[in-house]
Amino acid sequence: MGDAPAAVNEDQVWKDPGSSRIPFMAYTDASLYQRELERFFYKGHWCYVGLEAEIPNPGDFKRTVVGERSVILIRDQDGSVNVVENVCAHRGMQFCRERHGNKKELVCAYHQWNYNLKGDLQGVPFRRGLKQDGKVLGGMPKEFKIEEHGLTKLKVATRGGVVFASFDHDVESFEDYMGPEILHYFDRLFNGRKLKILGYNRQRIPGNWKLMQENIKDPYHAGLLHTWFVNFGLWRADNKSKLVMDSHRRHGAMSNTRGSGGQNEEITSGLSSFKQSMEINDKRLLDIVPEPWWNGPTACMMTIFPSVIFQQQVNSVSTRHIRPNGTGSFDFEWTHFGFEDDTPEMTQRRLVQANLFGPAGFVSADDGEVIEMSQYGFEQKPFHRAVAELGGYGFEDTDHMVTEGLIRGMYSYWRKIMEV
Repeated sequence: MGDAPAAVNEDQVWKDPGSSRIPFMAYTDASLYQRELERFFYKGHWCYVGLEAEIPNPGDFKRTVVGERSVILIRDQDGSVNVVENVCAHRGMQFCRERHGNKKELVCAYHQWNYNLKGDLQGVPFRRGLKQDGKVLGGMPKEFKIEEHGLTKLKVATRGGVVFASFDHDVESFEDYMGPEILHYFDRLFNGRKLKILGYNRQRIPGNWKLMQENIKDPYHAGLLHTWFVNFGLWRADNKSKLVMDSHRRHGAMSNTRGSGGQNEEITSGLSSFKQSMEINDKRLLDIVPEPWWNGPTACMMTIFPSVIFQQQVNSVSTRHIRPNGTGSFDFEWTHFGFEDDTPEMTQRRLVQANLFGPAGFVSADDGEVIEMSQYGFEQKPFHRAVAELGGYGFEDTDHMVTEGLIRGMYSYWRKIMEV
């Protein structure tokens, strides 16, 4: 085992005032990362764990994570939704290995301790010992109490078919956590229609977990890096757009309306990503059908800090779960979904357009690569800092995309909670 990470020198972490110059140490320092896990993932925050549509029947479960801690999202026999930690109360084994399934009870294979679907311990082999030759051998002490040895239970919030959980039972209500500004966009997507799971993509990205939150708070790069976006007008800087934050500036929503701009040649002049002659062979990728719930924007990207992104890009809708894995790596799980009342044609359209996203998506593959290369740069030069000053130094809501204000907003919150 290596040495424990050295304590953070607070004077060296963030020398500059404000939140526009982000020290590379924020992406590389192991002790800062451990503090992030405790303060963002295990205390005071709601974390995404899945969709109710993934566990439609009693006993259905999904193994997932909060931060680096393995948890189980499971539907109880009474229809309620529970989240328990995947660690046996006996000897600490992660007892659930399957990714999805159905169980009548939760049983640890090591010593067969078993729990009900709420996480209460209900059976301990040889609890009262073994009767043999007129004697009782072994057994648990008489003061051993079943009710004191259940699984760790998380607080659960469900809204619109989405499930969040928190290890912190004193966390504020989910609605207060989101705030009215972001809850408006959340309810736009998760508006009460029953969800239908279409499939998953999973990848491991060799970069710090915050970089994906940043990436989806960053409209600056969207029309510059992504050939698809700028060529086919899916996300252009001159489209009608809006950037909104909650009052703490931890969450953000970016909306954009295809076809509302596209006349400003300055947007594409000199861009290496703009290829005017580029065409697609499979026209279904741009077979876009407006949906009533859009209410204007053809794209809306929500970053819910710290753990999830909710995506609507034309007819493709998905969740993107950020699962930290050390300072320089995170697992990224995409859950593509539709709605139960979708026509077969709309379901097929959503599946086809999902090819724009995911690990090998025509758009999203770019993001994974630039995050990896950014992490390499941070680790090469940990004493340096990033600059996020497009649009100034503040973090106001805007009706344009020529800004890095959402990133500055997130780091103003990060500095406050991390106390650096």
